[in-house]
Amino acid sequence: MPRSMTGYGRAQRLIGDRDVTVEIRAVNHRYYEFSARLPRTCMYLEEKLKGMLNGKIGRGKTEVSVTIIRADGKDARVVVNRAVAEGYVNALRSLNTELGEYGSDWLDDDICLSSLLRLPDVFTVMKEQDDEQEVWDAVQQVAAEALDSFLTMRDAEGARLAEDLTGKLAGLEKMLLEVEAIEPSVAESYRERLFAKLQELLADRAVDESRVLTEAAIFAEKTAIDEETVRLHSHIAQFRELLQSAEPVGRKLDFLVQEMNREVNTIGSKAQDLRITKLVVDMKSEIEKLREQIQNME
Repeated sequence: MPRSMTGYGRAQRLIGDRDVTVEIRAVNHRYYEFSARLPRTCMYLEEKLKGMLNGKIGRGKTEVSVTIIRADGKDARVVVNRAVAEGYVNALRSLNTELGEYGSDWLDDDICLSSLLRLPDVFTVMKEQDDEQEVWDAVQQVAAEALDSFLTMRDAEGARLAEDLTGKLAGLEKMLLEVEAIEPSVAESYRERLFAKLQELLADRAVDESRVLTEAAIFAEKTAIDEETVRLHSHIAQFRELLQSAEPVGRKLDFLVQEMNREVNTIGSKAQDLRITKLVVDMKSEIEKLREQIQNME
């Protein structure tokens, strides 16, 4: 059963002292496109995650988001840049002294720790270096769960799409059978109209029936749609087979829909019967619905 291109999967687990969350989401796209949102210190995970998803997703714009929180809070430490802090303090006190020499005695020496907190570069948060293999082992476990959830959602949506497409194919095939039922009577109807018209024009003179038959035969050859209907039946059968495939079939179905539309257009151009013309309009509408739906398929 084919899959939908859209999907979402999420998993979260506490592994050791790391709380790991992985989200996988995908939307429609002509090709497979991968991107990742990762912690700044874990950019090395991108290629690993990309390799993990390769072969699992055929088409779709796919984004993987990873969040890692150290439960013990030991993933960072605060470093005080004492030289910078002393520089700020000395500079402020020097400025106060200089202003005092000019009679500005209203400045108080009120420097405190809270003042230093607001100054840049006094405190630096340093991330602890993690063991890359240890981090990947944890992320890989959670990513596998998120991927299972993601693929399950895609499968479920794909099944619903296949069911809808199957119903639309049945409707298209029903209309095609109606066209085939009408088609044999078109040439005979033309022959009768031609004969009646000639009788009206020639009045009491005899109508050359052999000439009428010849004209009717030429008309029947020009308006014959047997080849188109046979090919259209074949395309519908191929469409049904592809809906049973486990492989990505979105592009193949898109090609088939183009071919089906071409055959119906040809039938419409040859049709010399209002009943067939109306059915052709309805068939084109149904094919357009098929085309819209398969844009969602992998």
